[in-house]
Amino acid sequence: MSRLVFITQQVDPGHPALAATVPKIRALAARVDEVVVLADRTVAGTLPDNCRSLSFAARTRAGRGARFESLLARELVPRPVAVIAHMCPIYAVLAAPLVRPLRVPLLLWYTHWARSWTLDAAARAATAIVSVDRRSFPIDSRKVVPIGHGIDLAEFPCSDRSKATGDFRLVALGRYSRAKGLETILRGVQLSLERGLDVRLECFGPALNAAEREHRGELERLVAELGLEKRVRLGHAVLRSEVPDVLARAGALVNNMEAGAPDKVVYEAASSCLPVVVSNPVFDELTGGLEAELMFARDDPADLAERIGALASLPPDARATVGRALHDRVAEHHSVEHWADAVLEVARR
Repeated sequence: MSRLVFITQQVDPGHPALAATVPKIRALAARVDEVVVLADRTVAGTLPDNCRSLSFAARTRAGRGARFESLLARELVPRPVAVIAHMCPIYAVLAAPLVRPLRVPLLLWYTHWARSWTLDAAARAATAIVSVDRRSFPIDSRKVVPIGHGIDLAEFPCSDRSKATGDFRLVALGRYSRAKGLETILRGVQLSLERGLDVRLECFGPALNAAEREHRGELERLVAELGLEKRVRLGHAVLRSEVPDVLARAGALVNNMEAGAPDKVVYEAASSCLPVVVSNPVFDELTGGLEAELMFARDDPADLAERIGALASLPPDARATVGRALHDRVAEHHSVEHWADAVLEVARR
């Protein structure tokens, strides 16, 4: 019997930041006999029948740690194919003393620019590190295996934009974090308007902590300062189920995420055949051959305005062709099926 142990924060298809975990677990479950999910919380009825969910929730950090260790120890017999620590390095650190002596592969999935002592420890503890790209893991390690992002193409189907008319609508999705570089995007929209482009911008995302709420306030003041009140909407988070509709009514997604972390929303937009305008160098694999049209310098609003103007000037059918090319690259290298196959291949090495 083939089993996986998958450790994550929450399993919730409606969570604004963690919902994409669900199709990953489902894809793994389709390839093994059983997946045991250890999480703080799992929404009932979310996972396939061959998944068991165990909660390590407790009132204190020490209590969570103790419960985590107890549950994991129980699930290592019979021996699983692998233990996968999803995004939280501390899970790999806590799991290693139980997992490594049994020679069970311990995989860390991590894609972020932030480096910490916990991540350093997790990198040493893990058998292998799986990430979108070698550049999406902030430590130079021979353990890193690039496997793509794991996008559910069925969740983000291709939309037909070949006959789009009217203003050019941009969308930005994600948390109101300074790492998203939204100030540059707002200034790029202002420059586009000054150059005569009929452009609008919609931003949707949560502000999950005090710093993000403060930054959202700063952006609201910048919108007023730049006179963009009628052209820019700073919206709140949308449900995961609403994202495909948000992407379908846009002409392009703009993303200015800090270098090193390939934002999954870019791949989701590309899956839906939406052109993307991006600054992160990691996306050169996705935009291969289209860098001049789709990539801009991160802190350069003028360069962003040039890219927006060039894309908006294309006939709708030409923009649709760009979107279809991006969709095909996601399907080949970043589908959730490709991701799950790669995880198992790494584990079985």
